[in-house]
Amino acid sequence: MGRAFELRRGRKEKRWGKMSKAFTRLGKEIAISVKLSGPDPAGNPRLRVAIQNAKGVNMPKDRIEAAIKRASNRDEADFQEIVYEGYGPHGIAIVMECATDNATRSVANIRHYLTKVGGSLSTAGALDFMFERKGVFVLNSEGVNLEDLELELIDFGAEDIVEDEGEIYIYTQYADFIGMQRALEERGIAVTSADIQRIPTNTVELPEDQQDDQCSSKKSKMMKMCKSCIII
Repeated sequence: MGRAFELRRGRKEKRWGKMSKAFTRLGKEIAISVKLSGPDPAGNPRLRVAIQNAKGVNMPKDRIEAAIKRASNRDEADFQEIVYEGYGPHGIAIVMECATDNATRSVANIRHYLTKVGGSLSTAGALDFMFERKGVFVLNSEGVNLEDLELELIDFGAEDIVEDEGEIYIYTQYADFIGMQRALEERGIAVTSADIQRIPTNTVELPEDQQDDQCSSKKSKMMKMCKSCIII
């Protein structure tokens, strides 16, 4: 077939792999939202956000509806939300937000992989003070006036609005997340993604001797295992 064909196929397979992982993660988020507050998006803000994020990564409509239907079944297993805290290579603080149907298995796997890369699992609350919980909304910047948008949303909790590489990021306090979501919905502003993120209060750049290939390889293995739940 030739090298060009192999390159195209490789890129497609990589993209499909990323989409598959995103669909799985968002399917779990939809299931949790339905279990907590019901299958009607109109009365379930968290489900609306999950569906919106699913559409943002081009998750097919039938898969979204199937996830809602499965979660509505009482026999469907419940996912438990757990937050783990620990240290990665060179003492990097890590907070892991997980959704699991087997907490015992999950904590054992996380402890194993952290130890494998030279890290450790900490007790609950040991690292939480190093992060701020912020609402983060992402919009397409095409045709949007940044100053007008900021003036319109500042009363709804917009702390900071930043444009970067064709996208606009709106940051709010954790308590203002739902208010901002409603404000954007009422104004018909399309959102690519919306979620609560833990933003580090302090960052440190590793020296060159700690940025070697071996460290990067170890860290990538850990991130591969927990890609859907690690926030650094």
